Amino acid sequence: MEKNTILICKKVIFNSIPDQVCFIEWMKKIKSIVAVYGYGFELHLHVKSNIPDSDLLELISLYDRYKINMKSLKIFLNEKNKAWFKDKKRYWYGRIFKNNTTTRKTS
Repeated sequence: MEKNTILICKKVIFNSIPDQVCFIEWMKKIKSIVAVYGYGFELHLHVKSNIPDSDLLELISLYDRYKINMKSLKIFLNEKNKAWFKDKKRYWYGRIFKNNTTTRKTS
């Protein structure tokens, strides 16, 4: 059985109820997200550990749009995606790989 990574998103801010609905609908379209649970002001995203590049790009975009701390996405770095994911020219590089301290669980 494949392990999932739990990403903890703290204090996600929505500008309106329709904005929150859009966020949820976007998450549903990312096939690697297998479950989402809310705990107070946190969302716990259960994500397949072996995430395809297209889903990782969607997560990066989702995190960027909703201003979620991207540090936890570093867990998905591997030899196959290193060339593009850890590219210093990408807008997310500093937000993911600089001064990284991450809280992560696996299930």
